[in-house]
Amino acid sequence: MITVGVEEEYLLVDPETLLPAPLVQEVRATARLAPIADEREVQDELLQAQIEVATPVCTALEEVGGHLLRLRHAVASAAQANGCRIAISATAPVRDVSPVPVTSTLRYLKMQQEARLLVDEQLICGMHVHVGIPDRETGVAVLNRLRVWLPTLLAMSANGPLWDGRDTGFASWRTIIFGRWPVSGPPPHFAGFADYEARADGLVESGLIPDRGQLYWQARLSERYPTIEVRCCDVQLEADDAVMLAGVVRGLAATAIAEEKAGVAPALCRPEVLQAATWHAARHGITTTLVDSKGRLRSSGDVLYALLQHIGPALEENGDHREVTSLVHRLLQQGTSADRQRRALAEAGLPAVAALITAGAIAP
Repeated sequence: MITVGVEEEYLLVDPETLLPAPLVQEVRATARLAPIADEREVQDELLQAQIEVATPVCTALEEVGGHLLRLRHAVASAAQANGCRIAISATAPVRDVSPVPVTSTLRYLKMQQEARLLVDEQLICGMHVHVGIPDRETGVAVLNRLRVWLPTLLAMSANGPLWDGRDTGFASWRTIIFGRWPVSGPPPHFAGFADYEARADGLVESGLIPDRGQLYWQARLSERYPTIEVRCCDVQLEADDAVMLAGVVRGLAATAIAEEKAGVAPALCRPEVLQAATWHAARHGITTTLVDSKGRLRSSGDVLYALLQHIGPALEENGDHREVTSLVHRLLQQGTSADRQRRALAEAGLPAVAALITAGAIAP
């Protein structure tokens, strides 16, 4: 069975003001003492008001969900012990006048020197799904076939409508902020692994980016693990929705591998259409329309049903069909995490948003 793992990023915030709290070192130190979290599973991030968790390699979606609940609880408890909370939102709903300090590593400090305001505004949190691949040539084939579904995954995951205390008009403002890095957005179509390597090497050797860590495509080959890494998703309010997205990504990867072996032609989408589809998904989430895998604008419900039909056999083979389909149907009925944030803001203002995005992680 194809393996899967998930990384999640959270904000550390003041419990009263919801302002970012630069306490990652203290929270990490406390979390390391907890018997339910391994040191390697909890890491710092670019800014000192962010923290990242990573599940072990999993074969079943119930493992993914169990590990995410365990890690969320461990980090939330450590944050509470240090006078802050973790906020599970793709954007910081409010910011202070002064920027949050950068984590003191050479790489992060260099990034700050080269892109100061952009780094200051990286108070954003994503969810990354790693899916195991047999080899890197196959991985590139998976990227080529999966790329057309990235806007759909983004729309399903939207959880960042607020910035500076108000609604941005976007379901995923994180996508817009992150899209300002030099190499970002949907990956291009590659002729094969050699082409992938040549393009990656060319970007680094030209001096346009310092290393492959700044290949911020929404899907890429991992440089550390034998996986592809899908990076387009916002962090999710609930672990169940993270599990749903992990199952969908694994289903897309398994379907891509099967189609590659069978010689099925990949769905193609012009890069300008895919880029515009990404903006559209970040703007609307699943509230109106989405661009389907063939580049056509259709209702969001139709595109999500087409996605389930596309990956249905893979979901069955992986034992994920019942869980993933039920969670997608719930998503269509209840809306995304961005929709929930907006409802909370409309009903009771920022205090309700604060309660929403900090509540789920404290429960054991």
